[in-house]
Amino acid sequence: MVSPRDLVREDILQLSPYHVPDAGCMVKLDAMENPYALPEPLRALVSEVAREAALNRYPDPSASRLKSRLRSAMAIPPGMEVAVGNGSDEIIQMICLALARPGAKVMSVEPTFVMFRMIATYAGMGYTAVPLGEGFALDADAMIRAMEVHRPAVVFLAYPNNPTGNLFDADAVDAVIGRAPGLVVVDEAYHAFAGRTCMDRLASRPNLLVMRTLSKLGLAGLRLGLVAGAPAWLAEIDKLRLPYNVNTLSQLLAERIMAEPEALLAQAAAIREARSGLFQALSRLPGVDPYPSDANFILFRVAGADRVFAGLKSRGVLIKNLSGSHPRLADCLRVTVGTPEENGTFLEALRATLAA
Repeated sequence: MVSPRDLVREDILQLSPYHVPDAGCMVKLDAMENPYALPEPLRALVSEVAREAALNRYPDPSASRLKSRLRSAMAIPPGMEVAVGNGSDEIIQMICLALARPGAKVMSVEPTFVMFRMIATYAGMGYTAVPLGEGFALDADAMIRAMEVHRPAVVFLAYPNNPTGNLFDADAVDAVIGRAPGLVVVDEAYHAFAGRTCMDRLASRPNLLVMRTLSKLGLAGLRLGLVAGAPAWLAEIDKLRLPYNVNTLSQLLAERIMAEPEALLAQAAAIREARSGLFQALSRLPGVDPYPSDANFILFRVAGADRVFAGLKSRGVLIKNLSGSHPRLADCLRVTVGTPEENGTFLEALRATLAA
């Protein structure tokens, strides 16, 4: 009898599925979500939209009204095209599938967002990563040398980077874009907490695409990502988008909420302020070494990270254990910035764990 090992690609057989732990009743600070619920006026809007939505019909296949709203909300330059996806993951997959000629390669840095490597594998593409420099800085010279050798079809750069949280030097990013032999995709998932963007470079850098998501802003449940860039690139990439990939409720709700995003932006500002306080508190703890962050999470190093991670879980707090995922992340944990109450609970649990 035929088995999966007889037919599934060897590189897929070697993969492990992306694991999302069950938070149960724990304080959930592992997934870089906005910790705040939607304000009451937006909850009322959700009810109104859901009540009136034509769920018996397929969604708008082109998401035309939503894309028009996103152009304005995301300050996408005139003349640039937009494609939307079921989260940023689908956008990355569409890009890789479009460029997956025999022998084509994907390049990024390390450590960075794991889905760049995983989706390159899904698409049957080679993958090369260039180590980050001191303080997790982008080494533009090393990146350019690697591009000259490997000639990648696409380079992915997370800006700010995940899981390190830092923004790469803008000139270094521009140097990579200028010397890349193919596309450069800048993933700005954490733009709301960073305040810097490559969106304004799209007109002058025709090989640049910029990705965004609404997940970190407070709409993770909608699973909505987007990519902006030159129409010639987007016309080809959009061919890989599955029909009706963004559902009706996600389209309608994102269109209405992003018409007046002030409430979500105010929450992002509160998260930035809380990030500063959380960083200072971590810095004062003996044996804890936090890294500066421009995202909505903080990476920190602590001796015995596995023990600390387990101790936090036993005290009802779930963060992300990155120790063992990459040599540069040995003894590293990552905590999402939560509400003041959640941050306080985390710090109390961390102090108790360190003292145990």
